[in-house]
Amino acid sequence: MGIASKNTASFGPSLRIGVLGGGQLGRMMIQSAIDFDARVEVMDPSADAPCSNFTHRFVQGDLNDAEAVVAFGRDLDCITIEIEHVSVEGLRTLEQQGVRVIPKPDHLATIQDKGLQKQFFEANGIPTAPYQLIDDVSDVGAMGFPIVQKMRKGGYDGKGVVVLKDEASVDKAFTVPSVLEAAVDIDKELSVIVARNSAGETKCFPVVESVFDPVANLVDYLIAPAAITTAQAAEAERVAQQVVEAMDFEGLLAVELFLDTSGSILVNEVAPRTHNSGHHTIEANVTSQFEQHLRTVLDLPLGSTAPVHAVGAMVNIVGTADAQGTPDYKGIDVALATEGVHPHLYGKSQVKPFRKMGHVTITGGSREEVLERMMRIREQLAVEGKQAPSA
Repeated sequence: MGIASKNTASFGPSLRIGVLGGGQLGRMMIQSAIDFDARVEVMDPSADAPCSNFTHRFVQGDLNDAEAVVAFGRDLDCITIEIEHVSVEGLRTLEQQGVRVIPKPDHLATIQDKGLQKQFFEANGIPTAPYQLIDDVSDVGAMGFPIVQKMRKGGYDGKGVVVLKDEASVDKAFTVPSVLEAAVDIDKELSVIVARNSAGETKCFPVVESVFDPVANLVDYLIAPAAITTAQAAEAERVAQQVVEAMDFEGLLAVELFLDTSGSILVNEVAPRTHNSGHHTIEANVTSQFEQHLRTVLDLPLGSTAPVHAVGAMVNIVGTADAQGTPDYKGIDVALATEGVHPHLYGKSQVKPFRKMGHVTITGGSREEVLERMMRIREQLAVEGKQAPSA
């Protein structure tokens, strides 16, 4: 086992890993790659992307431009992603040229389209909410109300999803091809991050419970292990493994799940990369999600996902509702003064309303202890904006 490509390389700086996307996920991946003494090269459309100052080579370019992706990746040993909205055509060409591509382009093509995701779940007996695909907004009421509408392509971080409660809310509907989903009576929102290598070795991180901010439509905080029964946790992991095995997936996959009020586990959607719901693993588990991702990219044995603390949690640090300008972080001193708390700031040059600017992890010996610390610091954490003085 181990990487094999046209540029066969051993560990060390001769091993060149490419990453499409230069945001916070790529930045934290680089931190893990340092331990492997690997050379990480990044492509991102933004000149001041969070990775830009921490990578061996930074290329500013369009991730959906097939020719640009091929030009960036042709001399690499392997290439991966930190955002799924990239050129599948470009990745297919690189794979044909001998570059190891993780996740596989065909898997990425399915996951990029939420309609194809739902069809894949249905075809493989993977539990998911009833749905219907529509091409025109005139069909948005085809399943009745309330309904969840998701854009088939382009949605990310809470964008591209709208809840239509009744016919009066149809004016909020998207006018592009979409997935309609029956509204689930949700008890808890869960996530399982699962890794799988070329040998079929599979490892799941413990089930995470997420709490969403309804205004920002983002994860507010999460805690692991989730407060669910042993049987429910086993079912969540079973379903996550069913997804990767049915797809013959190779890489790291975040499987977002619903636990409904009847006790059933349903797949919401999947992301083929490191994920917000795995950030706590940096301090809470033997192997972080970022190291595990690298292990799959390099086709190495998977690391232990066992917790090193009884409970781990994460709180997102986001811009306030009116934040604009240079980031002004609030509450970091409170976090640093709290036992078991570790801040991770993303190095973004500009703050915007509800933009993810960082997170803190919280670890401890009991759920009650961690929740108390988390709620205390959560009230203090915020990012405001400083405007440059006018000339």
